[in-house]
Amino acid sequence: DFRWYDPGANSSDPKARAGADLTKDQFGRLTPATNRFPSAADNKGFKPLADKIHAMGLKFGIHVMRGIPRKSLEENTPIEGSPFHATDAANTNSICVWNPDMFGVNGTTPAGQAWYDSIVRQYASWDVDYIKVDDLSRPYYADEIEAIHRAIQKCGRPMILSTSPGDTPIAQSEHIKVNANLWRVSDDIWDRWPLLNHQFDLLARWQGQGGPDHWPDSDMIPFGHVAIRSGAAGPDRWTRFTHNEQITFFSMWAILPSPLMLGMNLPDNDDWTTSILTNDEILAINQDPFAAPAHLLTDQGPYEIWSKRLANNSYAVGFFNRSQAPKEMNIDLTRLGISHPQSVRDVWLHQDLGTHEKELRFTIPSHGAMLLRLSASASTQPN
Repeated sequence: DFRWYDPGANSSDPKARAGADLTKDQFGRLTPATNRFPSAADNKGFKPLADKIHAMGLKFGIHVMRGIPRKSLEENTPIEGSPFHATDAANTNSICVWNPDMFGVNGTTPAGQAWYDSIVRQYASWDVDYIKVDDLSRPYYADEIEAIHRAIQKCGRPMILSTSPGDTPIAQSEHIKVNANLWRVSDDIWDRWPLLNHQFDLLARWQGQGGPDHWPDSDMIPFGHVAIRSGAAGPDRWTRFTHNEQITFFSMWAILPSPLMLGMNLPDNDDWTTSILTNDEILAINQDPFAAPAHLLTDQGPYEIWSKRLANNSYAVGFFNRSQAPKEMNIDLTRLGISHPQSVRDVWLHQDLGTHEKELRFTIPSHGAMLLRLSASASTQPN
């Protein structure tokens, strides 16, 4: 994750390390700090760590910052595989306001493209599967996004591209969908109801925009033991979300669908947290092979109903009560394009709720949600 190239990283605030002597190779490309990642010694980079992770059947991803290291610019290091140097690629007028490590890159120039080609080749040599590039989508750097996309296409290894932070501008939806696999719709989301409540408004802008290989990213899931040291996350604590709020959170991420990324210390999980994360019926909705995005069917102030078409001609329907009191909510099946009875199942409770012919009507608790799977009832199934 963040700033793996800084031997003295000791704070979540990178400004505290302004001017740090970052580890890099002779081409100015950042490398893992070996005091923190001993397996990276002898110029091995992250390859040994990636090998270990791949042997476990997992994928390996890294967080990187947009641009070129300022230290590389000071030394005007050559750009690997090209006739250019760091000063040819850098845009010193383009800076990150919260991280002093990098300058931006002129993504439309041959030198800028050569820089991104060189670092993506480096990541490919480490067998990286996923790169999250920060300071890229707010503000929105279209030329650098395109340059990174082109570099991945030519690196010889499949690699997922994630852009951060949000809000990614909705006006760039068509551009980002063809140049990245996922993009943040919000700034970092933590375990506070106002942030989750606001997320609904942001997600409404992006409804219908997801599809195979390109998904709006609603950010990580701050459940369980979310902070183990002081820093950006705050003091050591468990999530401040109530159980109802956790159900709301996970239901929304499942139905959108958003990538599910866990921001917690997994070994400390209690039974409640584990039960949420391992609910196979919820995960099946998120990972449904039909790969359709959800749509907001009804928005009545703090009461929302979302729907998503699933494989096998079934549907997921989510009821969300953002208010401070319980609320009876209902929707006619015709709003889903359904004209025949449906078998309804509560996927949180793993409970069948019988056949519903015309409408769905349920009472939803404050800050709570209900997630249903609908399928044609046996009497209406074709022979």
